[in-house]
Order: sequence, then structure tokens, then C-alpha cells
Amino acid sequence: GFIGAGNYASRILIPAFKLAGAQLHTLVTSSGTGSVIHGKKSGFKAASTNVNCVFEGKEINTVIIATRHNTHANFVQMALKHGKHVFVEKPLAINFEELEQVKTIYQEMVQSVKAPTLMLGFNRRFSPHIQTIKKLLSGVNSPKSFVMTINAGSIPNEHWTQDKLIGGGRIIGEACHFIDLMRFLSDSKITSVQVNALSNIDKKKCEDNATISLSFADGSFGSIHYLANGHNAFPKERVEVFTSGKVIQLDNFRKLRAWGFNGFRKMNLWQQDKGQKQCVAAFLESIEKGLPSPIPIEQIFEVAEVTIRAAEILRSSDL
Repeated sequence: GFIGAGNYASRILIPAFKLAGAQLHTLVTSSGTGSVIHGKKSGFKAASTNVNCVFEGKEINTVIIATRHNTHANFVQMALKHGKHVFVEKPLAINFEELEQVKTIYQEMVQSVKAPTLMLGFNRRFSPHIQTIKKLLSGVNSPKSFVMTINAGSIPNEHWTQDKLIGGGRIIGEACHFIDLMRFLSDSKITSVQVNALSNIDKKKCEDNATISLSFADGSFGSIHYLANGHNAFPKERVEVFTSGKVIQLDNFRKLRAWGFNGFRKMNLWQQDKGQKQCVAAFLESIEKGLPSPIPIEQIFEVAEVTIRAAEILRSSDL
């Protein structure tokens, strides 16, 4: 069952699930016409505007949530209560109250029955380049320094993602991807988070141009420079790792270079691959084979908490 058929869902997610062999049953959108058009095009058996038909449908064991951010936590709770596996696009929640509600429902499911799989759409950790970086770093026992530069580009203030009550803002809605990515590559628990940002004309901190600094239990640290004030000719996403006389640099999920690693220098792809297909395939495989979630539930909750905390730190500095 699929809830939402916006741009990302229709172009990326639905095709990825179809390619991975999912049986597409029901597509739910706010528009009846949209449900029918997208549903027929993608091969769904049914189309609807009623989310309950997905949660209550006996033929549906898995729900994909690709709606606006302020609906995610509630839909996740409904899916879990009905015993459905859940794949939800980031973020999991846009505030601590929503996050605690999801955690409570999940823990109740764990204690009463076998909890369904809960998966976040943090696709970048599944990309071929990141998987290669992960293998390279597996042989390094020293702390690591991470620098992630996101040339995100500007979005109008009127866009729904900028609305704190609907989209949650760009830290919660987008920078969470890179908090998760750094957590994955460090393979260590996040111990602290700090945030700084440029000020706008009203002297308020701007989430479009912020630096998030993370520290990890193993002594590693990193910075995420999430910026909307750059030039579009510069790489949109750059990941760099410094450790033990070695350096790794990834540009735009196409070109990977490394210095100091025996037997490895570079890995280039003809086109960008951010791991969306691999992420979906891993999720479906975990359900089919009864495996744990491809992203440990502890990390899902940890990243959500750190992301919300980062956004709240920035907003509290405006008071």
C-alpha cells in the first residue's frame, strides 16, 4: 500500500518498489483523479483517497509513506498498530512529541508481538560509493574526521518544506540524510550536536545556511555544511573523510577518490547513484526473509532525535 504520489514518490520510489518485485496493491492520494492516473500507470490494483483502506486491507502487509512531513509520525503509528511493515520517507517525525509517540507504539509492539519492520528512506548509506567507503573504513581503527558539504540551493520561503509545522524546515526535512550518513560511516553513537548558521535580514538564524557539528563516542567528529547560498556549478553533495594518514573524497555520488589505501584509488560511475533502488531492495528482502531492518531501529530513533535537537538548538538561538 502506497500513501502519496508526489514528485519523488512517482519518479523514484514507486518505480524502485516495482523494480524490486513488490506487489503494488493500493495507491492512496489526496486527489481521486491523481490516485487513478498514477495507480494505473504504475500497475496498482486499486486507487483510493482513503488511507484506512491501506491500513485495514488484509491483502496489504507493507505500507510506504511518502506524504508531507507533518503526516509521517501519525501514519507510521497507524501502520504499526495494524501490524504493517513500514517504509517512511524522511523525516520520521518533526518534533520530540511525535517521535516519542512513535517510539512508544513501536516498543508496545515489541513487547506484545513481533514488531513489524520500520524503515526510513535514508538511501545514501546504500549507494555503491558509500558501501565502498564503509569497507575502506572497516580496516581503520582510529577516530575519523568527516566533512560533508551540501550545496543544496535555495527554496522559496513559501514552499511547504520551509513551514515549521508542515515540512519541519530544511534541517529536519533534508539535513537528516547526512546526519544518518555520518552515523553510518562512523559506526559510533552520536554524543553531542552543535549548530550554527548565517543570519538573515531580520537577524534570525537561517536553516538554509547552517553547519551541524557532531561528536561520536569513539572520538570521531564531523561537520555538515548545509548551504543554499552557493553556485549550482559546484558539486551538490561532497563527502570527505580524514583518518590515519588517509583521505576519501566523494563528489555527487559519481566520483570517488581515495589516498593512502593500498589497492584502491578511485571509483567512478557514468551516472549518479544515491542508493534509492538498493535501499528499497534491502527493505523488501528483510521482510521476505524475516531479517532485521536494514537500518537498526536504534539508529533510526537516534538520528531522528539528534536531527530534531539540531533544529531546536538553531531556533532557540533566535529567542
